[in-house]
Amino acid sequence: MAPPPPDRKNSSPPGNCRFAIPKKGRLYDKCVEMLKGAGIDFRREPRLDVALCVGLPITLVFLPAADIAKFVGKGDVDIGITGFDVVTESQVTVDKICDLGFGKCKLCVQAPVVDNIQSVEALAGKRVATSFINVTSQFFKEYDDKAGTKTEVSFVSGSVEAACGLGLADAVVDLVETGTTMKAAGLEVVHEILTTEAILISNPKTPHQDIVDLLKNRIEGYITATKYAMIVFNVANELLNDAIKVTPGKRSPTVTTLECGTVKSVSSLVLKKEVSEKMDALQKIGATDILVMNISNSRM
Repeated sequence: MAPPPPDRKNSSPPGNCRFAIPKKGRLYDKCVEMLKGAGIDFRREPRLDVALCVGLPITLVFLPAADIAKFVGKGDVDIGITGFDVVTESQVTVDKICDLGFGKCKLCVQAPVVDNIQSVEALAGKRVATSFINVTSQFFKEYDDKAGTKTEVSFVSGSVEAACGLGLADAVVDLVETGTTMKAAGLEVVHEILTTEAILISNPKTPHQDIVDLLKNRIEGYITATKYAMIVFNVANELLNDAIKVTPGKRSPTVTTLECGTVKSVSSLVLKKEVSEKMDALQKIGATDILVMNISNSRM
């Protein structure tokens, strides 16, 4: 009898849907929080870049965020989470499933403040350092064609903002979140190329479309739950229309008549950031027993 095959700990069982997420950093932390909230449980062994999900035929694969779009595009993994900027730079064909609402920033052309560059046209034909070679080259091509120049785009994998100060470039193309790093390097935004955030993507030919759809529904349900709260209150019949104007809900509020017959109980979804204002407005028009409840998950 042949011996059993070796236990390949850092691999995916045949037939599993492979789901790539960033292996470290802030995107990793956000992804893990989101997956937990969406009911996708897993246990990652130390030093391993693969983890099996509990109760689902899904293998999580932990990869550098910059590589995920390529792996999804080639079909090495079925689904992944990475930035829209990475997908654009990778120049691969993937299906965008949904925006995830975190990792938001902008990809911008930046130049030294002291150079007082007023427009991106002034940088055509100059030296530009970036880790986004494809996006940057395509962006400057339009300006080079008009000016008859050739912008020298060079690849820098890290500390891009230091390139101008070291004399390696006249400008850089890099991500800007808060602008703190940019300002510390003496740079300013000359032009915004694109806005980006973390997105969920899949391979167009994945054989696991059913799992992709399941993940989409779970993740979208969790995202909705993080944005909304449920507000419940009582209001006299004659004040109902005024109350509904304050809390129209995502589609429509739920209204029931109390046993007394003269009062309605209303339940409605409201954006969490608007909860206090909604409560104030409801109290002002005469609503009572106003309660707010958090939602742990949802399906809309």
